[in-house]
Amino acid sequence: METELVEKAALGDRQAFAALIESRYDFIHAVAWRWCGDRQDAEDVAQEVCIRLAGAIRGFKGASRFGTWLYSVTLNAARDQMRKRRRAEWRDAAYLRDQAVQENSPGDDGSEDLWQAVRQLPDKQRDAVLLIYGEGLNHAAAAEVLGCAETTISWHVHEARKRLKVLLRDAAA
Repeated sequence: METELVEKAALGDRQAFAALIESRYDFIHAVAWRWCGDRQDAEDVAQEVCIRLAGAIRGFKGASRFGTWLYSVTLNAARDQMRKRRRAEWRDAAYLRDQAVQENSPGDDGSEDLWQAVRQLPDKQRDAVLLIYGEGLNHAAAAEVLGCAETTISWHVHEARKRLKVLLRDAAA
């Protein structure tokens, strides 16, 4: 069914494209949220992915599964959003301090601290950790999404674990 929708959407069928977006929107939003860690950013990324797909779907040739290709499109949009966010943070540090106080309200279960630490990792380590632990992909699938070897994913995860120990220990001190 999805393959047929993708083919029709690639040929310009608006109804097929709308059905494809509707069936995959929750997936796109969930991936975006895991990468960005912020609901508004995730919504922005999901909308951006939908816009990008309108033009990019014509270029999908089926060399990989649609879901893998969609991960890549979503990942690129999330990266763009994160770069945009970092620039905004740099320009408006006072606003972000206020926002951080609101986001880290009492009653958090601590998992947000972990995901914030993950988002501080270098890009490749962060992406590997989010695909493996956030999205539940195996190393082979993560390697396919990121376009690298499975052993590279394993190495990035190993290095990320070492960095996370340091980041979380420093945050607790």
